[in-house]
Amino acid sequence: MSKSAKYIFVTGGVASSLGKGIISASLAKLLQARGYSVTIQKLDPYLNIDPGTLNPYEHGECYVTEDGAETDLDLGHYERFLNIPTSQANNVTTGRIYQSVISKERKGEYLGKTVQVIPHITNEIKEHIQILGNKGDYDFIITEIGGTVGDIESLPFIEAIRQLKWEHHEQVLFIHLTLIPYLAASEELKTKPTQHSVKTLLEYGVQPDILVCRTEHHLNKEIRTKVARFCNVELESVIESIDAETIYDVPLLMQEEKLDEVVLKHLNMPLNSLVDLDKWKEFLHHHKNPIQEVEIGLVGKYVELKDSYKSITEAFIHAGAAKECKVNLKWIASDDLTSESIEEELKGLSGILVAPGFGTRGIEGKIKAVKFARENNIPFLGICLGMQCAVIEYARNVLKLEDAHTVEIKKSAINPVIAMMENQKDISDLGGTMRLGAYACQIKEPSFAYNAYQNTLISERHRHRFEFNNNYLKEFEAKGMKATGINPENNLVEIIEIPKHPWFVGVQFHPEYKSTVINPHPIFLGFVNAAINH
Repeated sequence: MSKSAKYIFVTGGVASSLGKGIISASLAKLLQARGYSVTIQKLDPYLNIDPGTLNPYEHGECYVTEDGAETDLDLGHYERFLNIPTSQANNVTTGRIYQSVISKERKGEYLGKTVQVIPHITNEIKEHIQILGNKGDYDFIITEIGGTVGDIESLPFIEAIRQLKWEHHEQVLFIHLTLIPYLAASEELKTKPTQHSVKTLLEYGVQPDILVCRTEHHLNKEIRTKVARFCNVELESVIESIDAETIYDVPLLMQEEKLDEVVLKHLNMPLNSLVDLDKWKEFLHHHKNPIQEVEIGLVGKYVELKDSYKSITEAFIHAGAAKECKVNLKWIASDDLTSESIEEELKGLSGILVAPGFGTRGIEGKIKAVKFARENNIPFLGICLGMQCAVIEYARNVLKLEDAHTVEIKKSAINPVIAMMENQKDISDLGGTMRLGAYACQIKEPSFAYNAYQNTLISERHRHRFEFNNNYLKEFEAKGMKATGINPENNLVEIIEIPKHPWFVGVQFHPEYKSTVINPHPIFLGFVNAAINH
């Protein structure tokens, strides 16, 4: 373990989805604002190697890092809060741990020993936890452990962090996030679930140093004292985490509760300078006090589960705050869009975004939404499959190409305007094999893209197998759809536009992954601006 880095482990109890990711990111933000270098990693207890092949209904959005790792959506929160990129090393699953151990066993690296959960799996977990500390120059590495304490899947992770505390006592801190529910019938807050959760953790040999208590009502001194006494922590280490209006309030709420000060005291670290959160507060002020509103339709096939488009919704919040505009999203299921319903569903919108995705379901609805935006001069943004739908729509209705389609949906299409990338044709494994991570894009001017970026060379993150078929490029450009962004290495069309439209942009990459509180994404800024003007 790096001698300088301090390791903070965040576990959860009582119920899942209490917000470990937001608490981790908020603490990291406060430490960063004090001048410390911080990174965050997520340990996921499921057996998938990564969430890349998981249905969004299972796990929400799959987030992609600069180096092409398909990761948990919490890494998006880490990047949006800290404004620094994460990597493959920031997300580890049980699947990856077991894959690594079994691979070593097959190579004979364990010298014929019986391979067991302890020590082999736990040692592998400890190695992965320490990669960031050994490589990077970080003061703090915050590690969020997915799931809840007591889950059978997370036991090896809990054992691994218990061992790390024993091995590196001064460098390790445990934060346990738990729930203090309010019982309406008796009109009182109940601490028993928290006591049981900590008791379970103690059975595994882990004593939390700090308790962060999620609650709907403020915790009085009596409740805090009771929790501190029965859970064996100091009174100042019982931190209230009350329900917030927005996730971006949480760092300021944690600052009020002195979470960062308590952490620094536990780890014998200096408080450093005053916390610099001016830009954060300015963002929050604009976010909460908009001077105008727009309504943008988000057309996708997973709209029942908003987490499927988490980075997109957050990118609209960042861009909206920068423009002092509240972006109201209208969630539109692409399956439901028919020739009869489309007028009713999409009328009155200031902008239309056709979302990314895979598969057949809802694609004709997406194509109809593109047509509506194009013909009615409504600002349009298509991301990944959304961009491909824009190409298909234009091919069918402007170029009049019979049976224009993507080979993802129809392999035998007469006019495959979206084709499979050459290097994808011989791939049989689905996991981690797409075109993933950051690639360069050369932007032509004049264009909507150039106006947004104010740059001719950019880098954006990708997650796709299919691409614009360049055999049709001249035909498209002759009829008014221009390729304004091209990958300089393989001529892949990255951005398409219709210059005669008020604002019509399709991007093959995922701009939403790079939008942060401090740096809203240029494409979203351009789109929101166009929606305001519309």
